[in-house]
Amino acid sequence: MSESSTDNHAANSDVVIDHERLAEFIAEIFRHTACSDAEAERIGRSLVGANLAGHDSHGVIRSALYVELLANGVQLADQEIKVLIDSGALLLVDGQYGMGQTVGPAAVELGIERCKELGVAVVGLRNAGHLGRIGEYAEMAAAEGLVSVHFVNVANSRLVAPFGAKARRMGTNPCAYGAPVAGRRPVIHDFATSVVAEGKAMVALHGGPAVPDNALVSGDGEITGDPRVLYTFQEGERPNSMDGPGALRAMGEHKGSGISVMCELLAGALTGTGTAGPRRVRFANGMLSVYVDPAQVDAAVGETDDGYNGIAADYLDWFYDADAIDPAEGVKLPGDVEHERRQHRMANGITLPAETWESICGGARAAGVPGSTIAAAAAG
Repeated sequence: MSESSTDNHAANSDVVIDHERLAEFIAEIFRHTACSDAEAERIGRSLVGANLAGHDSHGVIRSALYVELLANGVQLADQEIKVLIDSGALLLVDGQYGMGQTVGPAAVELGIERCKELGVAVVGLRNAGHLGRIGEYAEMAAAEGLVSVHFVNVANSRLVAPFGAKARRMGTNPCAYGAPVAGRRPVIHDFATSVVAEGKAMVALHGGPAVPDNALVSGDGEITGDPRVLYTFQEGERPNSMDGPGALRAMGEHKGSGISVMCELLAGALTGTGTAGPRRVRFANGMLSVYVDPAQVDAAVGETDDGYNGIAADYLDWFYDADAIDPAEGVKLPGDVEHERRQHRMANGITLPAETWESICGGARAAGVPGSTIAAAAAG
């Protein structure tokens, strides 16, 4: 742990906190909301898991926002998914605006179960609360030996300017891909379709690492790395990302812009959740997930035991054998950096900028957590 912290943590002083202690503190925040103990613990584990993987934008910095969404009735505690369509391999479920850390895993578990039965499953999840780090769901499927793809959008979230534009027309719309390979860590590719996720701009705004200098566009059309152009500011309120003069930019120019549009159509329109616009709908995540069982594919095509896993392993060995530009860094597969960060942060603690910690403490105070509990959370 770092030096002692209270509600008024010293400016410019980072908090370094053990991941298990941090998860318990986040869970304690949500025990003071309408969430059950079990849901509070899921939220704590999931948000801290994002920080461990280095996805700080979807980690504990989100806790204050979640408290606000619960208090305002935008997201609801302890909801169950409702099955709307079940035609075997195709399912559509409604999250009923429940916390993403509850309805997201429930939808994924349903997809895993059905895929193991039939060899393939497509699951649409509509009207979910904020789903957090989407790579978590690809990891769940990979742990069960399944390949999966996940497309996500955010209804009524206008944050990203399309290629060639400065006006907002899309959300940050993440995608995640997971591929298990026997005897190895699964290959997990998880990314926002904007240059950076909105949460990374929020982290930068709260004293964290700067975003790239091409991550945003101002209202005047200037390419910039200044996160302030994304927000409006009102005294005593959280910065509002929905009405700022500028926008995030799509990654990869026209390619990332195109993937983001597909997320709006597949996760938003196809599930019935809604899109970034023009219709005004309730804030929610939509997710379209596709699951495939490689073992059943191998069996169907008459492959030997070498099948998918053997071919995939040969490819990954060959991939890693590429001459590295920087031998000290080596060649990285998707998920390698997250694995390295997870190992480091589990051993050394999670570092939170002072402003991020104060945002978390603000959420804790809003939820009714006693000041002594907040102070103890960061005590050395």
